Amino acid sequence: MNENELAKIVVEVAFHVHKQLGPGLLESVYQKVMAYELRKRALHVEEEVPLPVFWEGTKLEVGFRIDLFINRKLIVELKSVEKTAPVHKKVLLTYLRLSDSRLGLLVNFGEELMKTGLHRVVNGLEL
Repeated sequence: MNENELAKIVVEVAFHVHKQLGPGLLESVYQKVMAYELRKRALHVEEEVPLPVFWEGTKLEVGFRIDLFINRKLIVELKSVEKTAPVHKKVLLTYLRLSDSRLGLLVNFGEELMKTGLHRVVNGLEL
């Protein structure tokens, strides 16, 4: 399954979760429910994946964590804030670059409507 196919499933699940739980809960709640629902769909889901930085050949553990890493292809960064800021997309792009991944989804469960809380971020992915 390619990145776009995975993203379609994640978006469908995000809409379902948002509809059932509504906006404004803790990010950790959405993360657990999303992971559960994605695993039900037979996807390999990793949570809170450490993401090191390599500097001058040395691996530095600096505290970056990928919220959800789907099939080791798609990064999902979850938020539960009133509005995402431009820095949230920049952070996701950095995660994509550091992990050599091509597609990420920024999913903000704090939005009133899920359609305004979804953002695709690409790193060299053919659209």
